[in-house]
Amino acid sequence: MSRSPLALAALATVAIPGLDAVDVFRPTPTGSDFDVAVVIDSSRRRWVVRSPTRPAAGAALEAEVALLEQIAEQVDGGHLPFAVPRPIGFAHLPEGGRAVVHAELTGRPLRLETLVPGPGLAASLGRALAALHQLPVDLVEQVGLPTYDAAAYRERRLSEVDEAARTGKVPASLLRRWEGLLEDVAMWRFQPTVVHGDLSAEHVLTDGRTVTGLLGWGDAKVADPADDLAWLLVAAPQYAVESIMEAYHLGRTELTDPHLTERAQLAGELALARWLLYGVRTGDREVIDDAVQMLEELDAHTAEAPAAADEALPS
Repeated sequence: MSRSPLALAALATVAIPGLDAVDVFRPTPTGSDFDVAVVIDSSRRRWVVRSPTRPAAGAALEAEVALLEQIAEQVDGGHLPFAVPRPIGFAHLPEGGRAVVHAELTGRPLRLETLVPGPGLAASLGRALAALHQLPVDLVEQVGLPTYDAAAYRERRLSEVDEAARTGKVPASLLRRWEGLLEDVAMWRFQPTVVHGDLSAEHVLTDGRTVTGLLGWGDAKVADPADDLAWLLVAAPQYAVESIMEAYHLGRTELTDPHLTERAQLAGELALARWLLYGVRTGDREVIDDAVQMLEELDAHTAEAPAAADEALPS
């Protein structure tokens, strides 16, 4: 069920007794699983209210709330260098489930183009991800979120590639590349960690110098840490990636994972396959066309890279 910002503001006043709402607006983007609004009270404090739009989203929200309680304890214990949402109010919905309210975190969404090499924001981002991946995996396990070992996660990726292949819309050479990487068993010997699972620029808050908060924990799981690095390797300026990864490796104690970067690059490519599958499942022609175009561009790029490397070899 979809709700307007005014309806969400009303839910916030139920969730937090005494809250005097004086303004409300809907941030963008919000996604399709939740209605989201920012409510401003008479003391100019800002509150975020989230209401699930379907039962499955409501169940996921309950698991996320339970996880955030555990993560907040890690923040308070000094194990994480950033803030996370702390749900403090709930309003029961007539169709079932609950709306959740938390104080808005400080900081602004990360602008990837502002990342530069050195000890500033890029290094802070690497340290933040390293700290996340150092958390005990039982934080996720005990709230019932998905947990995978390395072999099971490789099989999951293989299933995604098989499903994408059945659409007939993925270039054959790209499928061969993915299958070859997934069949390289040595690449998939890794220690699973807590992963955020949905990292993107809008989910990373900064003050311009350091990472101040992480949002959007609904896809957290125990899985491949490479997943949380994929978006950075794909989208961040390449001159800043070295600083991110250097800080990340310094923050990971006893990390032995020589294929981490390769899996992260593959995860970034497979995100396009998942986008295609989303379009196919929902029948969204615009999404399908967008995914097909990006897959064709990726295919051309990966075909050019080996050719360029061959030309660089001495004769």
